[in-house]
Amino acid sequence: MPLANQNALLTDWAATAPYASLHSAWSATGANELTGGSPAYARQAVTWGSPAGGAMSLSGAPYTFNCPASSTVAWVGYWSAVTSGTFAGMFPAGNFTAFTFTAPSSTDTLFAPGSAYSNGTTVVVLPTAGSVLPTGLAEGTIYYVISASSDSFELSTTLGGSAINLTADGSGLVQQIASQSFVSQSTTSLSGGTVTAV
Repeated sequence: MPLANQNALLTDWAATAPYASLHSAWSATGANELTGGSPAYARQAVTWGSPAGGAMSLSGAPYTFNCPASSTVAWVGYWSAVTSGTFAGMFPAGNFTAFTFTAPSSTDTLFAPGSAYSNGTTVVVLPTAGSVLPTGLAEGTIYYVISASSDSFELSTTLGGSAINLTADGSGLVQQIASQSFVSQSTTSLSGGTVTAV
């Protein structure tokens, strides 16, 4: 896609996503959003900078959220309104770089140039336009990196567990995720975020 089109796409998307939300788990519809607490959890109005080079970042951060006791924050969502509204998508918490990966089923190994993950790192995989995830992996599920070597690694559903058997080739994006769990009422801040058109 031409760069000018990528930037135009990001500008259009930002207009639909002026409010950020926190979620305990991935959802294609915006489910699993935090609720309750005292002071109560609420979405926060956010400001996006101008897109450049096919990427666009939050400006004016940090944005602070109230987090109820016994809650977990794993994903940041974006909406058209402070309540209800149209869901514009979500991203893994932690503001980490996403890497393109390929995965031939013959090896159960993901190859993600530039990633350099360590064993035990928590990651998620996401499809890109025109890509299909390898059979055996699911969008939004949190996995653990095992058998890491430079920019290649396998994934497990448990820390230090066995490798997931990939039964069909696939590709997509892999991104580190940093979940936070709160035993008691607390706050967390969204310190940044970048959206890239791919």
